[in-house]
Amino acid sequence: MKSEAKLTFFEATSIIIGHGVGAGILSVPYIASRNNVFDMCVIFVLVYGINLLLHFMIAELSYNNGGMQFIKCFENDLFIGKYKKIMAAAAFILLGFSVIVNVSGFITGGGAVLESWLGIDYRIGMSIFFVAAALVVFFGLKLVGIFEKFAVIFMLAVIVILIGASFKSGRADFASKFIAWGNVLALYSIISFSLSAVMSVPQVVKGLDGNIKKIRGAIALGTGINLMLIVLITFTTLYCVGNNVTQNGAIVDMSAKIGGWVSIIGYIFSLLALATSFWANTLNLRDVVEEQLSLGNKKSWLLASIPCLGIALLGLTSFVGFARLASVVQVLTGVGVILAYNHSRKGKKENTICGKFGSIPFQIIVIAGSLIATVGALIKIV
Repeated sequence: MKSEAKLTFFEATSIIIGHGVGAGILSVPYIASRNNVFDMCVIFVLVYGINLLLHFMIAELSYNNGGMQFIKCFENDLFIGKYKKIMAAAAFILLGFSVIVNVSGFITGGGAVLESWLGIDYRIGMSIFFVAAALVVFFGLKLVGIFEKFAVIFMLAVIVILIGASFKSGRADFASKFIAWGNVLALYSIISFSLSAVMSVPQVVKGLDGNIKKIRGAIALGTGINLMLIVLITFTTLYCVGNNVTQNGAIVDMSAKIGGWVSIIGYIFSLLALATSFWANTLNLRDVVEEQLSLGNKKSWLLASIPCLGIALLGLTSFVGFARLASVVQVLTGVGVILAYNHSRKGKKENTICGKFGSIPFQIIVIAGSLIATVGALIKIV
């Protein structure tokens, strides 16, 4: 198990949290407001269980391949025959494209926050955000783990402040009612997206030196804290704003209700959420590039980072087609991971991380959950 650095349990947990926390969790309250409380609670539990299974399966797949990222795992356990290298190259390009589009979205979001907060030019804001965030990844896994840890602490503090402010502002009316099954699927999709930290799992496997008990604990706790953040933000927003939640994001709606000072809190939370996702995703892509091209960590970091800034500055992430293609690639990758995991289990006397929960019925459940989340992302909310 080769790793550039060793992580503490809290640092590994924070990488999972940081990857999952992002703009997605600020979108949950609006979709939740179009559902009833009972359905919300069922979906919270269901999504957590299925996502936990998925993350454990990925951890075991990576563990069986010495802590490798997806593409190397695919080469060892999925791609066969004379077209193996071609398929690996295609997967590398598609996965890399998907991550680059996602990261350029984080840069775009960071630029928008700095423009709104400080009044600076949008592109200058993107450049400042990129340089500040990318420098953390330049110094590698250990520094990312440390920064993720402190960012998580600050985000939890922000949530506590928002909860206190919402109680002082008074309760708003919220009519909990079922509207349409499409809304239920959409809620499932956005929560599933907000809990996903799949590409950071190999970092945890390597950083914890293959310690199975710590790997399980870090993944379970990390996704659990992400779920807690989603639940707290959702119910705090519904308590404070009620059915008047808009698609502008939870922080914007709470600012309008409580007062302008909440927007400052919102800026800080948004920047932290975007930065933690940026760190995790670019670190993962750097490792994928290094495993495939063997250029060294610094050159691989450049190849993983610079295209993201270029796409953000060109404004290409505003094209809906790019975002849809990226999400399709992620779904295909998720299905490929389960197929590769199925192969990696064969011939092993013991399946260390998942145990009986990695058997075929549970693999089918995870694939079905991934497909349902994809459908939910395309359904119109009413």
